[in-house]
Amino acid sequence: MMRAIRHSPGLAFGLALCLTLAPDMTGAADFSDPDWPCIQRKVENLSASLMWPAAVTRMPLSPAATDLVAKLSLRRVTLEEAEAEVGTFVETQGPVDGQILGNIFYGVFDAIAGNRQRLIAGIARYSRSQIALSSRIDGSRVEMAKLSGETQPDFDRIDKLEEQIDWDERIYRDRSQALTYVCETPVLLEKRAYAIAQILLKHMPK
Repeated sequence: MMRAIRHSPGLAFGLALCLTLAPDMTGAADFSDPDWPCIQRKVENLSASLMWPAAVTRMPLSPAATDLVAKLSLRRVTLEEAEAEVGTFVETQGPVDGQILGNIFYGVFDAIAGNRQRLIAGIARYSRSQIALSSRIDGSRVEMAKLSGETQPDFDRIDKLEEQIDWDERIYRDRSQALTYVCETPVLLEKRAYAIAQILLKHMPK
C-alpha cells in the first residue's frame, strides 16, 4: 500500500494549492524523510541571495512598493501581468534604484517562502494521515482473514470490516489521485520567486 504513496506524484488536502532552475539555486534535497510522499525533491528552505545577486539593505517599503509586493506575491497574477506591474511602478515612482528593487524582491520572497513552508508542513501532515489510513486498511484485512478462517465466522463483523475496507480504500485512492498538483506547488512557488527576481533585475540601473 505504501508503495503507491511513494510513487504517486502528489497529494491533496484542500489547499488551492518542476522547477527548472540551476541545481545550485536550491538547498540540499532529502529523499530520506518518511513524511515526504512526493517524487519531487524536498527542499525546505530557499536562498534569496542566490536569486538576487546584488547586496540589499533591508528598509521599510513605500505604500506603492508594498502594494506591488502584494501583487507580485499572488500566483493568480501571471508573470506577464507581474512584468507590467513592475514596469508601471518604475515609470510612476520616479528614480528607482537597486535598493528599492532589492527590497521589493525580498518582500515577495518572504511572502512566497512563508507560503511554501506552510504548504510543505501540510504535505507532511497529509502524508502521515495516509500512512495511518494504510495501516488501518492492512489491520482490517488481517482481522477479516482471521475471522474468515474460524470454524464459526462472525459474518456480521466480516461484513462491517469489508464495508470499512472498501470505504477506506476509496478515500485512499481519491487522495492519491490528487497528489500531482499539490506536490508540484512548492516547486512552482520556487520557480515564481526566481522569475520575479528576473523581472525586477531587468530594471536595475545600468
